[in-house]
Amino acid sequence: MEKKILLAASALLACSFAFAQHTVLDTREAHPGKDLTMEEAIYQGVGYARAPYYQVDDAGKASLYKPVPPDERDPWDRGPAGYGVRLDGESLIGLKDGKVLTIGLSDNRNTVYGGTMMRNEFGFTKGYLWSPSGTSVAFYCKDQSRVTDFPLLDIGTRTGSLRLIKYPMNGMDSERLKVGVYHFETGATVWLDVTDFTEERYITNLAWSPDGKSVYAQVLDRSQHHMRLNQYAAASGAYVRTLLTEDNEAWVEPLDPIRFIKGRTDVFIYRTDNRDGFRNLYLVDTLGSIRRLPTASADLEYLDNDGRHVYYTSAEQSPVENHLFRMELRLPRRNAVKKAAFRKPVQLTSGRGWHQVSLNGTCTWFVDRWSNLGTPTQVALRSTDGKHATLLHSTPDPLDGYASCQVELGTVRSADGRYDNYYRLIYPKDFDPSRQYPLILYVYGGPHSQLVQDSWLGNIRMWEMLMAQRGYFVYIQDNRGTSNRGAAFEKAINRRCGQAEMEDQLAGVRRLMDLPYIDSGRIGVHGWSYGGFMTISLMTTYPDIFKAGVAGGPVIDWRWYEIMYGERYMDTPETNPEGFEQTSLLGKARNLKGKLLICQGAVDDTVVWEHSLSFIQQCIDLQIPVDYFPYPTAEHNVFGRNRIHLMDKVTDYFERNL
Repeated sequence: MEKKILLAASALLACSFAFAQHTVLDTREAHPGKDLTMEEAIYQGVGYARAPYYQVDDAGKASLYKPVPPDERDPWDRGPAGYGVRLDGESLIGLKDGKVLTIGLSDNRNTVYGGTMMRNEFGFTKGYLWSPSGTSVAFYCKDQSRVTDFPLLDIGTRTGSLRLIKYPMNGMDSERLKVGVYHFETGATVWLDVTDFTEERYITNLAWSPDGKSVYAQVLDRSQHHMRLNQYAAASGAYVRTLLTEDNEAWVEPLDPIRFIKGRTDVFIYRTDNRDGFRNLYLVDTLGSIRRLPTASADLEYLDNDGRHVYYTSAEQSPVENHLFRMELRLPRRNAVKKAAFRKPVQLTSGRGWHQVSLNGTCTWFVDRWSNLGTPTQVALRSTDGKHATLLHSTPDPLDGYASCQVELGTVRSADGRYDNYYRLIYPKDFDPSRQYPLILYVYGGPHSQLVQDSWLGNIRMWEMLMAQRGYFVYIQDNRGTSNRGAAFEKAINRRCGQAEMEDQLAGVRRLMDLPYIDSGRIGVHGWSYGGFMTISLMTTYPDIFKAGVAGGPVIDWRWYEIMYGERYMDTPETNPEGFEQTSLLGKARNLKGKLLICQGAVDDTVVWEHSLSFIQQCIDLQIPVDYFPYPTAEHNVFGRNRIHLMDKVTDYFERNL
């Protein structure tokens, strides 16, 4: 009996402790006004703290950034020497002295030169890279002949037609890459001698040495557990050496090319989260010596260097804040990494909040765009020596004249008790604590995301404000698995996508359910893509909590998702059968109790139609009621004026079912 009493007391204490692990960081109070229309919130962008973009020259003069109109843009991507390259279908062509030449010629869709590679993962932006002198260009060649086709239906033709895309599904054949270097002076192409791992390796984050003699690549095995940073001779393509390696049982994800210290050809900056628990910066030489630069326990992002200082942004003040720092380096000519002296980093931005920084070419001035929960976007010009600051723009309240509901920024303890998860909570219009209100959870929850920031209204989407104006609480929370919190936080989802994420979302929702003004019988959930996967996961795992949900473009089974992203987080069905069974939503369809609407673009080439249609068929087979709405010409999301239709439908679904 005594043991039972002790256990009960411990449970009560644990519940009280869990509830106490909630902190309100800041609140923006409500003010009266008219309600947003759907067109204003979704299409016109009313309520967002927009501000003009500025650029700054080396003399410290700021000017408005003016993009070149499309019809005035050079069709060629010009290198420093004036030569040009551009894509031509699946081929890559060049321009020299006014003459068009062939760099890589393809006459079929199975071979692609210089185009999209690796499904745009690993920080990929484009399929070629100019040398510093502009006399050579490194480029990718992709062989996707073994990659399976997936058909997309085009209703724009008289009888309808199928458009086949190459879609490398988890566990199936992948693309094969190689990297060439084309030399404009000789017209010759050499191929990098990349032999690491298997043919389905990833060759990521190409970089040139400042003297143009070497090309560097971070070569990753298909399983994404092992990476080698290799150096190759640009003149011949020959392998020179491996500078360093990364290995991790969860995954290794290179996202950045190396960046050389200006004025040096032997020392560069390298970023990884695989060595000290956070995505940090390291000083490395071309023989592989390596030292960590800043020692903050936070994720960092490299911006630039001037040969003496390294500039970076950091989450060290708070994961929901972003600030600019610089760190002075003193590098000897020999043994630079081992003998380098590092000065204490200096913070260059001030004012609580999220700072987006743009440095000029000499790292002497920067444009600082920042906001916080209650402060709309401010734009300032600042010198990096801290001596000069000029306000360029101050955004007035973009909701002036509109009803602005109370927005709360805070933290709630993660389900495992190890972390503070950040949230924003939008209160209903004319909130009365003696009443009860429905709650909508908006969720994404997947990797490379951070929905909550200490920026204007907590990084709000104006649909959330619209729903609050209509009498809903709206809750948004980042969970384990999302970005900017370090490797352990992000890798908590390894081989079990959706599980830790759901636990953390439920920790936040259950806290709200205990509040007297939340109607715990009227809780809805909405999300798109990974958030669509989370929406259905939550509704089928916790069917007694969620009364209604709208899932957009949802992943249903990770077997049907692409290799690069899917295998990183889930491995393959052969190596992780338990994880695939646990995370598949097909087997959970029978648990669905609430009202569920699934929306998807019919020509989605990211989460292909097989996902949602298979779930619908499973519900039909089980006689489970479910609602479905396709957008026939939309891809992975719905944009333009069609998005008004989408969000009207989402809103109406909650109005009718919560």
